[in-house]
Amino acid sequence: MTGIIITVVIIAILILLAVKSIKVVKQSEVYIIERLGKFHKVADAGLTVIIPFLDKVRSVVSLKQQTFDITPQEVITKDNVTITIDTVVFYKITDPAKAVYEIQSLKKGIEYLAITTIRDIVGKLMLDETFSSRDSINDLLRETLDEATDQWGCKIDRVEIKDITPPADIRDAMEKEMNAERSKRALILQAEGEKQSAITLAEGKKQAAILEAEAQREAQIRRATGEAEAIRKVAEAKAEEIQKVYSAMKKANPDTTLVQLKSLEALKEVANGEANKVFIPFEATAALSSLGTVKEVMKDAEEKQELEKK
Repeated sequence: MTGIIITVVIIAILILLAVKSIKVVKQSEVYIIERLGKFHKVADAGLTVIIPFLDKVRSVVSLKQQTFDITPQEVITKDNVTITIDTVVFYKITDPAKAVYEIQSLKKGIEYLAITTIRDIVGKLMLDETFSSRDSINDLLRETLDEATDQWGCKIDRVEIKDITPPADIRDAMEKEMNAERSKRALILQAEGEKQSAITLAEGKKQAAILEAEAQREAQIRRATGEAEAIRKVAEAKAEEIQKVYSAMKKANPDTTLVQLKSLEALKEVANGEANKVFIPFEATAALSSLGTVKEVMKDAEEKQELEKK
């Protein structure tokens, strides 16, 4: 019976030793192992065996990216305005041993360092600059914190300002200023629109007047060109007609009497016009006297023929 009890005790001791000796480290975690109170090793993810009563797990360190909300802080700007800034820090542990042994509390160190850095940066800025310079403030915070926490085995990935809250009276004044600025911009835009509309309308009228003047000038040019072309064609036709008449008369070899008769015919056409008076040139009177002589000669010839018939 005693032997059975001893066996059970030994088995229990072995199980206890196995439990104490075998450690399973999860993914994205590491164990800081100490031996006799001194740092021994960093156990990575997987199965790890330690010596019971000699080794112990000092700390379990996560290698994931972690977030840390900094307590909202009241900060005084360069123009003596107290504002409240809410900040969040994104960090990752790169050296677990340093994160455990180089600082008492990593999160407390990051928080205090972030608070002092925020007060230093914002204290050099005016109130308006704190709202318009969030990106630059974030970058300065990240660079400062990353440089300071490097000795703690920590990497600062990002620092983001979640909110900047000014006092109530300052917020009301800013809202009124914003409304006034919006009204001013609206009036400016309206004035610019009316100005642009007037300019566009004037440009349209000017362009229309120019186009109308050009159209009239083009019409006058074409009308004058058409009239000149018509006159030229009429002149050419008249010249051709005169040339034909002249050629015909030249071929007929007219005597002086025929020419004078034609002159009288032309004179008749002139007399049929709307003029009240007709001036007969001296050459025409000579033609008229010749016609009288011809008439007498023809009359004597007719009387002579009648006598011969009797």
